[in-house]
Amino acid sequence: MQNTMTQEELFKKLVAHCKEYGFIFPSSEIYDGLGAVYDYGQNGVELKNNIKRYWWDSMVRLHENIVGLDSAIFMHPRTWEASGHVGAFNDPLIDNKDSKKRYRADVLIEEWLAKQDEKIEKEVEKARKRFGETFDEAKYRETSPRVAETAARRDEMHKRFVEAQNSGDLGELRQIIVDCEIVCPISGTRNWTEVRQFNLMFSTQMGSTAEGANTIYLRPETAQGIFVNFENVQRSTRMRVPFGIGQIGKSFRNEITPGNFTFRLREFEQMELEFFCKPGTDLEWFAYWKDFCKNWLLSLGMNEEHLHLRDHSPEELCFYSKATTDFEYDFAFGRGELWGIADRTDYDLSQHAKESGKPLDYTDPVTGERYVPYVVEPSLGADRVVLAFLTDAYDEEVVDKEKNDVRVVLRLHPALAPYKCAVLPLQKGLADKADEIYAKMRKKFSATYDLTGSIGKRYRRQDEIGTPYCVTVDFQTVEDGTVTVRDRDTMEQIRVSVDEAIAYIEGKIEL
Repeated sequence: MQNTMTQEELFKKLVAHCKEYGFIFPSSEIYDGLGAVYDYGQNGVELKNNIKRYWWDSMVRLHENIVGLDSAIFMHPRTWEASGHVGAFNDPLIDNKDSKKRYRADVLIEEWLAKQDEKIEKEVEKARKRFGETFDEAKYRETSPRVAETAARRDEMHKRFVEAQNSGDLGELRQIIVDCEIVCPISGTRNWTEVRQFNLMFSTQMGSTAEGANTIYLRPETAQGIFVNFENVQRSTRMRVPFGIGQIGKSFRNEITPGNFTFRLREFEQMELEFFCKPGTDLEWFAYWKDFCKNWLLSLGMNEEHLHLRDHSPEELCFYSKATTDFEYDFAFGRGELWGIADRTDYDLSQHAKESGKPLDYTDPVTGERYVPYVVEPSLGADRVVLAFLTDAYDEEVVDKEKNDVRVVLRLHPALAPYKCAVLPLQKGLADKADEIYAKMRKKFSATYDLTGSIGKRYRRQDEIGTPYCVTVDFQTVEDGTVTVRDRDTMEQIRVSVDEAIAYIEGKIEL
């Protein structure tokens, strides 16, 4: 039924569902919350931990040439000077003088570009309905004056936008906003200030007294902790290039225009891999990780129709990058970046070697060749991928149209579901037997227990939190040791022994 909902309806229902069923809460809500900061509830933390666990297993544990790291959040401030964050980690901000609201200039322009794409698609859909089976979409896109006009204007503004970003031309960014006639969503006016830069790093003081304190930063990304430990890891493991270092950890960015639930946060978690390779082999490894990451998402049940891989054009690439691909996902609020994969060449290691004065090159033990390794970086936001899987999973299924009976189901992959099964005694008198089965199952996988309400209501509660299997304990269980296993998605039931039920569920939750 998800397809019959508008994006706005789905988004509102998903946010409400996450709070109602213990997935995601607004942080400090009893004090009216804190902007763009969220807490993961009892079900949300299990879902997020499952995702992180499978990322770690896939990236680190199952690759013999990749190891893990847990670097500190606080780092020497010169780290961020070398990486360019102190001087260049900025967002271009613009204020509307009437509403007094502040916006990211680049986001306003990106939203305008997206609207032009939507206009084109609407025109194409109208034509498809008008011409029916005889419709030639490719020809229509080429010959329709309205489509051509919109596309030409969109492409012109996009070219100007990319050039302005690459050159840091803030005046041109403002002029694009003016030329596109972009209005403030609050005031509806185009009374804009000049565009200016705002650094996104949170700073704090380290020291025993205010006078002797040094300014340090909360890290805006986890990658730099890997780069500064490159030599430590390589020397202590004696690993040969190519090899990688993976890390999961918190990062912090003082976003001025956060929003869309957990998509853009001030405190967030990253799952990053830095894969070091010999120059000249980097594009091969870039292609490998691009394919690997896509298959990882699909293996966990992500709908491929909602996933889009967008390669950066030469104009979009950072000056140090040879290739970048954004994995974009159709969230309920619209399309947004989910996973970024970049060929960062030797920029990071070279910058830290230059700033620190310590060489960060590598000597091949066989050939004796000495070089600074190139790095391929797949960087995934844990919070964004949680939101993507929740968006994919949320469904409303009509059970009985006449009675207006709608079943809400989170169709999470069994490997990701907070609980793999729920043990449900049919009556309170069966609680002892159910407790025994529950204890046995908890040793094998995460399980929950529910004794309250009718069996039908308990099934629905488990559907709503995404539990893939319900194990019902009834009077026949006492007699012959069998239980009923109900499937969340099909609602079909099978009768098996307890040991068979455990083996059956274990088989289903394996990847």
